[in-house]
Amino acid sequence: MHYTYCNSPVGSLLLAGRGGALELLVFPSGNQAKAPEAEWEAADAPFSQALLQLEEYFTRRRRTFDLPLAPRGTPFQRKVLEALQAIPYGETRSYKDIAAAIGQPKAVRAVGAANAGNPIPIIIPCHRVIGSDGSLTGFGGGLETKRTLLRLEAEAAAA
Repeated sequence: MHYTYCNSPVGSLLLAGRGGALELLVFPSGNQAKAPEAEWEAADAPFSQALLQLEEYFTRRRRTFDLPLAPRGTPFQRKVLEALQAIPYGETRSYKDIAAAIGQPKAVRAVGAANAGNPIPIIIPCHRVIGSDGSLTGFGGGLETKRTLLRLEAEAAAA
């Protein structure tokens, strides 16, 4: 596994992957913060497109990502991750909306768990999922990071 770091307005993001596909994007703080594992090898080259596209996203010049991704998970989790990628830039959906979108309207809690386990946040936009009442709910990078990402997208979408 290779890794690198990406400077961003929400801190230094850890990117990791192998075979040219991104497997992880980790925030520097929050409940899913993590450091590179001992056997991982530092390398910037495999992440050149990811770094460029993230910089474009944070400078409001990119609304969708076009990168090879390799998120791990069960078939259900991958279905949820696909539904997250269908949420338009600058918009939000509830967990209930995602459950309905994948054809399992009663799986709201399972959708929440799959969303929380998203290994590639921002690129797979789990930050766009909010509570049914419009409240911001848990986020692996912390609620302030979620607020920042949603505000960035709302401002860019309004421009």
